[in-house]
Amino acid sequence: MGPREGDRAMNVLTDVWDYLTTAANWTGEGGMLQLLVEQLLLTFTALGLAILVGLPIALWLGHLGRGSLLAINISNVGRAVPTFALLALLVVADWPGTRDFGPYGRAGLATIIALTLFALPPIITNANVAVREVSPAARSAADGMGMTGWQKFRRVELPLSAALVLLGVRLALVQVWATATIAALVAGPGLGRVITDGFYRTNYGKGIAGAVVVAAVALVLEGGAALTQRALDPVPRQDPDRSRSAKGSRGMSADTPTVVEETDAVGR
Repeated sequence: MGPREGDRAMNVLTDVWDYLTTAANWTGEGGMLQLLVEQLLLTFTALGLAILVGLPIALWLGHLGRGSLLAINISNVGRAVPTFALLALLVVADWPGTRDFGPYGRAGLATIIALTLFALPPIITNANVAVREVSPAARSAADGMGMTGWQKFRRVELPLSAALVLLGVRLALVQVWATATIAALVAGPGLGRVITDGFYRTNYGKGIAGAVVVAAVALVLEGGAALTQRALDPVPRQDPDRSRSAKGSRGMSADTPTVVEETDAVGR
């Protein structure tokens, strides 16, 4: 990089800092805080709909052990079709079109539909695989105890698969948050408007500042989701060294819980 390119890069970084530290850019109509809230609303609405639609189907098919391949292949269509292409098709149709949709703004419904379909693949795939891969020994133990199908699912399969199910939701959250910026391409809400407006007007400091905020919030959401996943996981994870030490001190007692052993194997 020559001196001129280096000076240009420093100027852009200075513009980014100036934009982020100017209070007027964060407040008022169309400010960064308003756009941040709009994008969070889009993200969590789409994620919630994807969980309501995809999670029960994936968990039940995983429990039955049938139809899993079809469900995963259908959900993976969302990976093959670009989300922006889907959004473009939705906004040119009569419904949902580009009309305002309550607090979601212009083309809000079209954006929610596109993001919901985008969130389905990781949720469905992880949940389905998690239940299908529960140890056969754990299932056999539940059958031997006389559990019904619902009891086996609720008390054995769901706890053992919870970590991987929650991981799918966590992946979908961060992916949907980052992808929600495409709403700006159809004049929709969110921080994408700062990015597109900045680059369109060759105000690179503004555009990069918007991207920096998106990346920073993505890290916060990832960290929060990781903590939530750990808190909601019904199977506690132990340090392997401590676990082996505790087992060695107890010895191979007859009352050692077999289900816990299976849990550790699946959880890892």
